Amino acid sequence: MTKKQRALEIIERLKQEYPHTDCTLEYDQAWKLLVSVRLAAQCTDARVNVVVEKLYEKFPDVNALAEAPVEEIEKIVHPCGLGKSKARDISACMRMLRDEYDGKVPDDFAKLLELPGVGRKSANLIMGDVFGKPAIVTDTHCIRLVNRMGLVDGIKEPAKVEKELWKLIPPKEGNDFCHRLVDHGRAVCTARTKPYCDRCCLQDVCKKAGI
Repeated sequence: MTKKQRALEIIERLKQEYPHTDCTLEYDQAWKLLVSVRLAAQCTDARVNVVVEKLYEKFPDVNALAEAPVEEIEKIVHPCGLGKSKARDISACMRMLRDEYDGKVPDDFAKLLELPGVGRKSANLIMGDVFGKPAIVTDTHCIRLVNRMGLVDGIKEPAKVEKELWKLIPPKEGNDFCHRLVDHGRAVCTARTKPYCDRCCLQDVCKKAGI
Protein backbone atom coordinates (compact mmCIF):
# COMPACT_ATOMS: atom_id res chain seq x y z
CA MET A 1 0.00 0.00 0.00
CA THR A 2 1.44 3.37 -1.02
CA LYS A 3 1.27 6.38 1.25
CA LYS A 4 -1.34 7.90 -1.06
CA GLN A 5 -3.49 4.78 -0.91
CA ARG A 6 -3.10 4.59 2.86
CA ALA A 7 -4.06 8.27 3.22
CA LEU A 8 -7.22 7.85 1.14
CA GLU A 9 -8.24 4.75 3.08
CA ILE A 10 -7.64 6.51 6.40
CA ILE A 11 -9.71 9.49 5.26
CA GLU A 12 -12.67 7.27 4.41
CA ARG A 13 -12.52 5.26 7.62
CA LEU A 14 -12.29 8.36 9.79
CA LYS A 15 -15.31 9.76 7.98
CA GLN A 16 -17.26 6.67 9.04
CA GLU A 17 -15.95 6.82 12.61
CA TYR A 18 -16.41 10.58 13.11
CA PRO A 19 -19.11 11.73 10.66
CA HIS A 20 -19.78 14.99 12.47
CA THR A 21 -16.49 16.75 13.06
CA ASP A 22 -15.70 20.39 13.67
CA CYS A 23 -13.36 22.76 15.40
CA THR A 24 -13.73 22.47 19.18
CA LEU A 25 -12.97 26.16 19.69
CA GLU A 26 -16.28 28.00 19.98
CA TYR A 27 -16.75 31.15 17.89
CA ASP A 28 -19.39 32.95 15.87
CA GLN A 29 -17.16 35.46 14.06
CA ALA A 30 -13.84 35.03 12.29
CA TRP A 31 -11.91 37.41 14.57
CA LYS A 32 -13.00 35.40 17.60
CA LEU A 33 -11.44 32.28 16.14
CA LEU A 34 -8.21 34.24 15.68
CA VAL A 35 -8.29 35.15 19.37
CA SER A 36 -9.13 31.63 20.49
CA VAL A 37 -6.51 29.88 18.42
CA ARG A 38 -3.84 32.18 19.86
CA LEU A 39 -5.02 31.42 23.38
CA ALA A 40 -5.10 27.68 22.64
CA ALA A 41 -1.31 27.41 22.43
CA GLN A 42 -0.32 25.10 25.33
CA CYS A 43 -3.88 25.27 26.64
CA THR A 44 -6.99 23.13 26.21
CA ASP A 45 -9.77 24.25 23.92
CA ALA A 46 -12.25 23.72 26.75
CA ARG A 47 -10.46 26.25 28.95
CA VAL A 48 -10.15 28.73 26.08
CA ASN A 49 -13.90 28.52 25.47
CA VAL A 50 -14.54 29.54 29.09
CA VAL A 51 -11.97 32.33 29.19
CA VAL A 52 -13.09 34.05 25.98
CA GLU A 53 -16.61 34.45 27.33
CA LYS A 54 -15.23 36.80 29.98
CA LEU A 55 -13.01 38.52 27.43
CA TYR A 56 -15.91 39.28 25.09
CA GLU A 57 -18.15 40.46 27.92
CA LYS A 58 -15.69 43.27 28.52
CA PHE A 59 -14.43 43.75 24.94
CA PRO A 60 -17.22 42.68 22.59
CA ASP A 61 -15.75 43.55 19.20
CA VAL A 62 -12.54 44.15 17.25
CA ASN A 63 -12.46 47.87 18.03
CA ALA A 64 -12.95 47.31 21.76
CA LEU A 65 -10.11 44.78 21.90
CA ALA A 66 -7.89 46.98 19.75
CA GLU A 67 -8.36 49.87 22.18
CA ALA A 68 -8.11 47.77 25.35
CA PRO A 69 -4.98 48.11 27.49
CA VAL A 70 -2.82 45.04 27.07
CA GLU A 71 -2.71 44.67 30.84
CA GLU A 72 -6.50 44.36 30.97
CA ILE A 73 -6.48 41.66 28.31
CA GLU A 74 -3.73 39.83 30.18
CA LYS A 75 -5.72 39.80 33.44
CA ILE A 76 -8.53 37.97 31.70
CA VAL A 77 -6.55 35.52 29.55
CA HIS A 78 -3.86 34.53 32.08
CA PRO A 79 -5.63 31.23 32.97
CA CYS A 80 -4.67 30.07 29.45
CA GLY A 81 -0.96 30.46 30.27
CA LEU A 82 1.62 32.68 28.59
CA GLY A 83 -0.72 35.55 29.34
CA LYS A 84 1.67 38.38 28.65
CA SER A 85 2.70 37.29 25.15
CA LYS A 86 -0.80 36.15 24.21
CA ALA A 87 -2.35 39.43 25.33
CA ARG A 88 0.28 41.38 23.42
CA ASP A 89 -0.36 39.41 20.24
CA ILE A 90 -4.14 39.66 20.52
CA SER A 91 -3.94 43.40 21.04
CA ALA A 92 -1.61 43.92 18.09
CA CYS A 93 -3.65 41.61 15.87
CA MET A 94 -6.91 43.41 16.60
CA ARG A 95 -5.28 46.78 15.95
CA MET A 96 -4.04 45.54 12.59
CA LEU A 97 -7.50 44.22 11.69
CA ARG A 98 -9.02 47.57 12.64
CA ASP A 99 -6.46 49.74 10.88
CA GLU A 100 -5.78 47.74 7.72
CA TYR A 101 -8.80 45.51 7.13
CA ASP A 102 -11.76 47.53 8.42
CA GLY A 103 -12.16 45.08 11.29
CA LYS A 104 -12.53 42.06 8.99
CA VAL A 105 -10.30 38.98 8.83
CA PRO A 106 -8.60 38.66 5.42
CA ASP A 107 -9.29 35.49 3.43
CA ASP A 108 -5.77 35.41 2.02
CA PHE A 109 -3.23 33.00 3.55
CA ALA A 110 -0.23 35.32 3.13
CA LYS A 111 -2.10 38.24 4.71
CA LEU A 112 -3.17 36.08 7.62
CA LEU A 113 0.47 35.19 8.27
CA GLU A 114 1.27 38.89 8.57
CA LEU A 115 -1.08 39.25 11.54
CA PRO A 116 0.68 39.25 14.94
CA GLY A 117 0.58 35.87 16.64
CA VAL A 118 -0.68 34.04 13.55
CA GLY A 119 1.40 31.14 12.25
CA ARG A 120 0.71 28.55 9.58
CA LYS A 121 -1.45 26.40 11.87
CA SER A 122 -3.70 29.31 12.79
CA ALA A 123 -3.86 30.60 9.23
CA ASN A 124 -4.83 27.17 7.92
CA LEU A 125 -7.54 26.86 10.56
CA ILE A 126 -9.03 30.20 9.54
CA MET A 127 -8.82 29.36 5.83
CA GLY A 128 -10.53 26.02 6.31
CA ASP A 129 -13.11 26.68 9.02
CA VAL A 130 -14.08 30.27 8.25
CA PHE A 131 -13.61 30.52 4.50
CA GLY A 132 -14.05 26.89 3.43
CA LYS A 133 -10.79 26.82 1.51
CA PRO A 134 -8.26 23.97 1.31
CA ALA A 135 -6.33 23.73 4.57
CA ILE A 136 -4.16 21.35 6.57
CA VAL A 137 -3.81 22.17 10.26
CA THR A 138 -0.70 20.49 11.66
CA ASP A 139 -1.40 20.58 15.38
CA THR A 140 0.07 18.14 17.90
CA HIS A 141 -2.60 15.50 17.23
CA CYS A 142 -2.05 15.67 13.49
CA ILE A 143 1.73 15.39 13.77
CA ARG A 144 1.58 12.50 16.23
CA LEU A 145 -1.00 10.50 14.29
CA VAL A 146 0.35 10.89 10.75
CA ASN A 147 3.76 9.76 11.99
CA ARG A 148 2.26 6.73 13.73
CA MET A 149 0.15 5.90 10.69
CA GLY A 150 3.11 6.10 8.35
CA LEU A 151 1.90 9.01 6.25
CA VAL A 152 5.09 10.87 7.16
CA ASP A 153 8.34 9.37 8.38
CA GLY A 154 9.72 10.80 11.61
CA ILE A 155 8.91 14.40 10.73
CA LYS A 156 8.00 16.62 13.68
CA GLU A 157 8.26 20.15 12.26
CA PRO A 158 4.71 21.39 11.52
CA ALA A 159 5.57 23.13 8.24
CA LYS A 160 7.37 20.04 6.91
CA VAL A 161 4.50 17.76 7.95
CA GLU A 162 2.06 20.10 6.22
CA LYS A 163 4.15 20.04 3.04
CA GLU A 164 4.21 16.23 2.99
CA LEU A 165 0.48 15.92 3.66
CA TRP A 166 -0.37 18.23 0.77
CA LYS A 167 1.14 15.53 -1.47
CA LEU A 168 -1.23 12.90 -0.08
CA ILE A 169 -4.48 14.54 1.00
CA PRO A 170 -7.00 15.82 -1.59
CA PRO A 171 -7.42 19.58 -1.02
CA LYS A 172 -11.15 19.35 -0.33
CA GLU A 173 -10.52 16.74 2.39
CA GLY A 174 -7.70 18.44 4.29
CA ASN A 175 -9.60 20.54 6.79
CA ASP A 176 -12.06 17.88 7.97
CA PHE A 177 -9.33 15.23 7.91
CA CYS A 178 -7.31 17.26 10.43
CA HIS A 179 -10.37 17.78 12.65
CA ARG A 180 -10.97 14.02 12.59
CA LEU A 181 -7.35 13.42 13.57
CA VAL A 182 -8.03 15.53 16.67
CA ASP A 183 -11.16 13.47 17.41
CA HIS A 184 -9.23 10.21 16.94
CA GLY A 185 -6.22 11.47 18.87
CA ARG A 186 -8.35 12.28 21.86
CA ALA A 187 -10.45 9.13 21.83
CA VAL A 188 -8.15 6.36 20.60
CA CYS A 189 -4.66 7.30 19.40
CA THR A 190 -3.82 9.10 22.60
CA ALA A 191 -0.67 10.91 23.62
CA ARG A 192 -0.55 10.43 27.40
CA THR A 193 -1.38 6.73 27.41
CA LYS A 194 -0.53 3.87 25.10
CA PRO A 195 -2.80 4.16 22.05
CA TYR A 196 -5.87 1.91 22.12
CA CYS A 197 -4.94 0.01 18.97
CA ASP A 198 -7.26 -2.87 19.85
CA ARG A 199 -10.30 -0.67 19.21
CA CYS A 200 -8.91 1.46 16.40
CA CYS A 201 -10.72 1.55 13.07
CA LEU A 202 -7.34 1.95 11.36
CA GLN A 203 -5.52 -0.97 12.98
CA ASP A 204 -4.97 -2.95 9.78
CA VAL A 205 -3.81 0.04 7.72
CA CYS A 206 -1.79 1.89 10.35
CA LYS A 207 1.90 1.32 9.70
CA LYS A 208 2.86 1.54 13.38
CA ALA A 209 -0.14 -0.01 15.10
CA GLY A 210 0.75 -0.91 18.65
CA ILE A 211 3.91 1.16 18.75
